[in-house]
Amino acid sequence: MGKLFGTDGVRGVINRELTPDLALKLGKAIGTFFGKGSTILLGRDARAGGDMFARAVESGLMSAGVKVYEGGFAPTPALQYAVKTLGYDAGVIITASHNPAHYNGIKVIDKDGVEVSREKEKVIEDIYFLEKFSAVEWTYLTYDVKREDRVIDTYVKGILSHVDVEKVRKKGYKVLIDGANSVGSITTPIIARELGCKINAVNTNLDPLFPARTPEPTMDSLKETAKIASDLGVDLGVAHDGDADRAIFIDSKGRVQWGDRSGALLSYWASTKESGFPRRIFTAVSSSILVEEFLSKFNIEVKWTKVGSVDIAHALMEEKGIAGFEENGGFIFPAHQYVRDGAMSFALMLEYMASENATSAQLFDSLPQYYPVKTKVEIKPSTDVQRIYEELKATYGNKGEIIAVDGVKIVTKDYWFLVRKSGTEPIIRIMIEAKDQNLANSLASELVKFVGSLT
Repeated sequence: MGKLFGTDGVRGVINRELTPDLALKLGKAIGTFFGKGSTILLGRDARAGGDMFARAVESGLMSAGVKVYEGGFAPTPALQYAVKTLGYDAGVIITASHNPAHYNGIKVIDKDGVEVSREKEKVIEDIYFLEKFSAVEWTYLTYDVKREDRVIDTYVKGILSHVDVEKVRKKGYKVLIDGANSVGSITTPIIARELGCKINAVNTNLDPLFPARTPEPTMDSLKETAKIASDLGVDLGVAHDGDADRAIFIDSKGRVQWGDRSGALLSYWASTKESGFPRRIFTAVSSSILVEEFLSKFNIEVKWTKVGSVDIAHALMEEKGIAGFEENGGFIFPAHQYVRDGAMSFALMLEYMASENATSAQLFDSLPQYYPVKTKVEIKPSTDVQRIYEELKATYGNKGEIIAVDGVKIVTKDYWFLVRKSGTEPIIRIMIEAKDQNLANSLASELVKFVGSLT
């Protein structure tokens, strides 16, 4: 049987790998899975082809007897929150999240607002490839797609209900919001306003060409945003990805802070707010060892998982814990919802600053110091990824601990690195952290050459 779903949904290059025909068939498969009479909320980010794919998916859903409601432009976590809060049976979001501008994608949301499990993805894939689609009688198709206008307002109110709004408002924080020319530009400024912030914004016009920077917030793509934050002297900067389920922070010294650093801080803060969850967090193997080093001081256990928010979310739901997060800036606060949520992360960080009466730089400086480098190597369809993993183990395994939960991670006393194939793009991702910046840079160059020679 073929493979359709990647690490997080179905994605591909617009009108090449991801076509209207594929979207139509996938809509039929999703509709067949959830069944006649089910209600599905559909939304999209600002990417090219979004309306085209939405119409195709809607047609497929309706042919199976699903009642479709359009939520319009919305961050993925806003649609997810609306699905579970407004009582829908499921949701579909047209997004490719952080992928480059020429990609789009389709993500399926269960009734609890969380991405459907890997098991349910497999069932939908089987329906798709075997073409076992349900098709209702024509007499059932007497209704139109309806509009759902409550998505944004419901989401904003939900986030604000979890933070001390007045405590944050009294601080009058000066913030910078980088909306990545997509849907985070709709919601995060509203939340900042409600929290009494003085708002500065960049890249907050919706533009499917993503003219300012790539949709993925990285150290490189945020250099200009970080300079603006530094020049303006903001208390906190936040940068989203294409569908705003991630938040990468820029602190009050103008430094871009990677997601496992913010995740460690927010996990501690979540532990002070929510006493009903076990004192453990879930994070992907791609996160830094600083997470364990920092959180162990507060008797918080770290559970390592495969890379992918779906795996983290379902582990968190099943085993329970304070929080879950990825090093890419996706943070899950279960008291709100079991999914990554960039705007929720932003509100929590402001509340943490206000409650501790500390600057964002002071909070980040309380963490162990490592120097990160994140890079990648393009691969061919014929590349033997398993051979790359085995060669890495043979070459570097004697230098430290090998963790093979997902890809190959080597941990030593001075550095760690992770090499793993992306679940959404034809690339090998390489992540390094070291206690010395020069060591991190030289190791990155070494690993790029090593992996490149085997592709």
